Amino acid sequence: MIGFEVHPRKRAISNEFVQKFLRIPVANVSDCMSRMTAGGARLRPMHDGTPMGGPALTVRTRPGDNLMVHKALSLAQPGDVIVVDAGGDLTNAIIGEIMTSHAQTRGLAGIIINGAIRDSGTIGRGSFPVYAAGVTHRGPYKDGPGEINCTVSLDGMTIEPGDLILGDDDGLLCVPYDQAQAILDAATAKHAAEEKMLADIAAGKLDTSWIDARLKALGCL
Repeated sequence: MIGFEVHPRKRAISNEFVQKFLRIPVANVSDCMSRMTAGGARLRPMHDGTPMGGPALTVRTRPGDNLMVHKALSLAQPGDVIVVDAGGDLTNAIIGEIMTSHAQTRGLAGIIINGAIRDSGTIGRGSFPVYAAGVTHRGPYKDGPGEINCTVSLDGMTIEPGDLILGDDDGLLCVPYDQAQAILDAATAKHAAEEKMLADIAAGKLDTSWIDARLKALGCL
């Protein structure tokens, strides 16, 4: 039927990569991706801020409908992050406490909803990662249509099934499957450099000579 598709996921980022990226702030990874990729400032952590990382299991659904999200929960493997593009509509909640509890019990790494959630108090007190654009008490419909393991886009951030999804207090980021090693190498070096800067600040040794050098190059000094 047109609008109803469940595709197989052909690949997924390995847990080895997930664990290495979880040691690095999302902002450092973002800097190494030329600051060109982001899941949008609307998608905020609804939980206690525990970092999130895992391969994407993607869902595209009609706004306000969660039938295919239920199906995705049954297909997801431990460690997966379910990424739901519900059109950004905030009229109806796509998930709440029951589906979140189910996901946590099944060992998923998190859920992203480009739309609304409910039971925000319970979710907010928990450590299971949930990102969403808003909150409403109005529940979802269960009629479809929808598609699983398709390409989705969250505010311009394209996500393919199996790509690495990262999240922390600063928001969400997708690391493309084929670029994971190169981005990991760059982000690890970036994080080490920032750790050194913080140590220099604490020791009163921060080198700020780059500021005047930059201004001179711009013709200001």
